[in-house]
Amino acid sequence: MRCLRAPRRRCSSCSCCCNRIRRSRACAPRRCARWRAACGSSTRSSGRTRAKILRSPVGVTHELRRMNTYGVLGRYIPAFGRVVGRMQYDLFHAYTVDAHTLFVVSNLRRFAIPRYDQELPEASRVMQQLPKSEIAYLAALFHDIAKGRGGDHSELGAVEAEAFCLEQGLSQYDARLVAWLVRNHLALSITSQKQDIGDPQVINAFAHKVGDETHLDYLYVLTCADVRATNPKLWNSWKASLFRDFYQRVKRALRRGLESPIDAEHLVRETQDAARRLLLERGVAERDIAGAWARFSAGYFLQHSPEEVAWHARLLADRDATSDEPLVALDPRSVRGTTAALIFARPRRHGFARTTAALDQVGLNIVDARITPTGDGFSLDLYHLLEDDGAPITDTDRLAEIEQALWRSLQGPADAPFAVSRRAPRQARMFNTPTQIAISVDERNRRSVLELTAGDRPGLLCDVGKVLMEERVELQAAKIMTVGERAEDVFHLTDFDNCPLTPQAAERLRDHLVQALDERQAALREPHPAFGAAR
Repeated sequence: MRCLRAPRRRCSSCSCCCNRIRRSRACAPRRCARWRAACGSSTRSSGRTRAKILRSPVGVTHELRRMNTYGVLGRYIPAFGRVVGRMQYDLFHAYTVDAHTLFVVSNLRRFAIPRYDQELPEASRVMQQLPKSEIAYLAALFHDIAKGRGGDHSELGAVEAEAFCLEQGLSQYDARLVAWLVRNHLALSITSQKQDIGDPQVINAFAHKVGDETHLDYLYVLTCADVRATNPKLWNSWKASLFRDFYQRVKRALRRGLESPIDAEHLVRETQDAARRLLLERGVAERDIAGAWARFSAGYFLQHSPEEVAWHARLLADRDATSDEPLVALDPRSVRGTTAALIFARPRRHGFARTTAALDQVGLNIVDARITPTGDGFSLDLYHLLEDDGAPITDTDRLAEIEQALWRSLQGPADAPFAVSRRAPRQARMFNTPTQIAISVDERNRRSVLELTAGDRPGLLCDVGKVLMEERVELQAAKIMTVGERAEDVFHLTDFDNCPLTPQAAERLRDHLVQALDERQAALREPHPAFGAAR
């Protein structure tokens, strides 16, 4: 087929280019070269025409991918052209920056289409109610656009985004909203994964950060789309539940008004009322509910959902109150999108280390741990678990294997050795992640907060648990976050008197952890004895 003549005048819009590309065949690359040269300043000035692509009810992602394939998108947004093909050298990002960005747009588009509502119902509901969906798409296009330049890519990208939006004719409010989303696109993800989302102070601080429900709605859908597009193995039901729960808590705080912040008593009462309704529906008597809850402080009700509180109360109500025997129970599909493992027993030496070693040895990922001492000398430990593929455990044989492993860890001799013999994946051994530890004091909650960054590997939590016990440090909670080859975990700690660590104790703990984890990491990088030294 004879190639059509090159256009004698500049294209009036990028959609015009896409229509011509669609009609072209073998001659497309040559024509695209001419069209890219034609997409100059006059093309970028016709913002209203181009915005029709983002507002279109169909084909948004398709057209953007086509524009990127033929180099038109990089002419339309010059900063985007600089990230086309840019690699990200870690195990966290599976795609180049431009491919990841278009996957984020694709995810947002799926949220906007009702037939995909079952994938992420809450994100779909919010996306379909946004006043201007093109704001979310623009934020997605710019959220990583400044990667590779040095400096904070979120701040640099926000400047680019605001300038571009104003150039394209958007209102100042819309341009600033897009820039705010780009600047804060990591905020909801980091806060929900690293901080205690049951803490009223965390909820109120984030409510002040977003300011209103509109900013929160846009940020929520952008966060879900972004994390889901980073790596196929990264997104799971636990993250979906975590982001949804935090979004809903901040939403409630905003509806109360920033001038009347939510308090701990309100949250405790809210959780207890919801849990009580669930228990009464299951036929649990008020007397048994009161008996079960008498063991716990208010902090317990801040850390657990109403569904979890109701599950725990049912188990404790069915148990002989005078018994000293441990209790082990599994909830295959918890409200958190995980399999929950509960251990109710007397505190035992290296309890956290032994439990995490047992779970790690059977190939499970621990995404969260809550250690709650009771008033009658027991400890209620709750672990949220996923398989390696990010799914909860539903196979009955697999559940039985996990329960047996937990019982063995409880019933073994107190001085029995324990370790994790699973080898780290080959890809993880190729990265050398230095151990970094920061310990701060949370005065309001009377605890220390340890933030750990280290190479992810089997047995990491077990090694941390051993050091905590040797340093006579109590663990209250652990927030587990894996970022490719790195573990970025947060631990809430106290001393044996239930007080924050002294500066001297914190320094000893930091030095001990760095030494123990670095030695273990170095041992993993040594050649396996069966294969001899590397040549």
